[in-house]
Amino acid sequence: MKLNIILIMLFFSLLSFISFTSGVARDHIRPVYIISISGKVDPAMASFVKRAVAKANNENTKTIIFEIDSFGGRVDSALDIVNTLLTIDKNKSVSYVKTKAISAGSLIALASGSLYMKNGTTIGDCAPITYSKEGVKEMGEKFQSPLRAKFRALAKRNGFIQVLAESMVSKDKEIIRSKKGGKFYYFDREEFDELEQKVKEEYTSFKTVVKKGELLTMDDSEAKDLSFSKKSVADLKDLLKLLNIDINDIVKINKTWSEIIAGHLISIAPILMMIGLAGIYLEIKSPGFGIAGIIGLTCLFLAFSGQYMAGLANYTEMLIIFTGILCLIIEIFFLPGFGIAGITGLVLIFSGMVLALQDFVLPDPKLPWEMDIFFHNIVSAMAVSVFSFLLSILAFRYILPHLSFAGQRPFLNANLKNSHAHSFESRGIQTGDRGIAISKLRPSGKAEFNKNRIDVISQNEFIDKGEAVEVIESTKNKIVVQKIEV
Repeated sequence: MKLNIILIMLFFSLLSFISFTSGVARDHIRPVYIISISGKVDPAMASFVKRAVAKANNENTKTIIFEIDSFGGRVDSALDIVNTLLTIDKNKSVSYVKTKAISAGSLIALASGSLYMKNGTTIGDCAPITYSKEGVKEMGEKFQSPLRAKFRALAKRNGFIQVLAESMVSKDKEIIRSKKGGKFYYFDREEFDELEQKVKEEYTSFKTVVKKGELLTMDDSEAKDLSFSKKSVADLKDLLKLLNIDINDIVKINKTWSEIIAGHLISIAPILMMIGLAGIYLEIKSPGFGIAGIIGLTCLFLAFSGQYMAGLANYTEMLIIFTGILCLIIEIFFLPGFGIAGITGLVLIFSGMVLALQDFVLPDPKLPWEMDIFFHNIVSAMAVSVFSFLLSILAFRYILPHLSFAGQRPFLNANLKNSHAHSFESRGIQTGDRGIAISKLRPSGKAEFNKNRIDVISQNEFIDKGEAVEVIESTKNKIVVQKIEV
């Protein structure tokens, strides 16, 4: 009996020890973070990825998986994300193409140490483009060259084939695959043709894998065949199983509500700035402080909040714009004419708007897309300025006169129905004109002639309201009437 009790106690002690040790082991397992890169690549996404990677690095994570589903977006934002990914040990970073990794999305996908793709997904086509009157236009060699250099650097780091990576950017390359000693080699056609004949003869089984005039775009099986993707998987669970990752160790980092709002605010920032400046202008031109000023300040605050949360702007840009507004107020209310204060104000406002739309002060000549962004922001700021001025004029003309709060300001809200003119000739009142007394004439009062109300005086009699009267004398200062006897 005692032996049974001892055995039972030992059994439960063993279970407790196993449970305790497994719990301790679980506590010390480093988590695996999954960061979603989905949608348009923009400053808000770059800011989110930077925060998420910093959080994962602080936790000393075992692996960071980037789940990619993007058609691309801004080149500068994509490069910011790539630079963030390069801070991670390449043995810890994994790119997983969930649906597509096109254009800037492909650049991000190749920044991880290893790449896996879901069945049926695509990757590639990273030629820099712009939009013109003729539609989508591919940008020239000046833009393609630094991008190709970035693709080469990523290919060297992560073991991809360099000429194939470059062919995602430029379509003037024809890439051929040849065989030598049982191993495949890839060449740019022009570079291969320049080789000595002896060297050429060492290669066999030539095949064109990228035609000239085309950009390299691959599905998952082609990416595996061309040594970009390590393997195609059915879904994320299949990838976790392949990497020997327990699903309980997964931590997903999602965008916060502020990051989501920041993305939306950035997309409408020029509109918010336009409304904000129009509201401020309306407030400056009308006395007091009312709804126009509140709307203007709110819109400017929202516009700068989105830029600030995405890392594009800080308090400096907001201070520059409000200093410009202050200069305009000084010019309008305290200085005669339009001089240096007004010009300074306009320059400061314009400069603040441009700076708030970008994360650099002046474009770097080595990064040609920054020059493109800079000119685009200048055009946007000019459009905002013009349309905000037009919007304020329309508001003055069609909106403010119909708002109830306008009556609280010193606007003219009376009419001239009961007024009278001092020059009766201007109303065409002549001797012999007939009208109706619209008040009692004792002897002075009012009479109506051809729908004009006139101050009149009766001659030696009182006339009741509603009686017919006739003008017997008309001068600049008075109209004398008499009652018409029926």
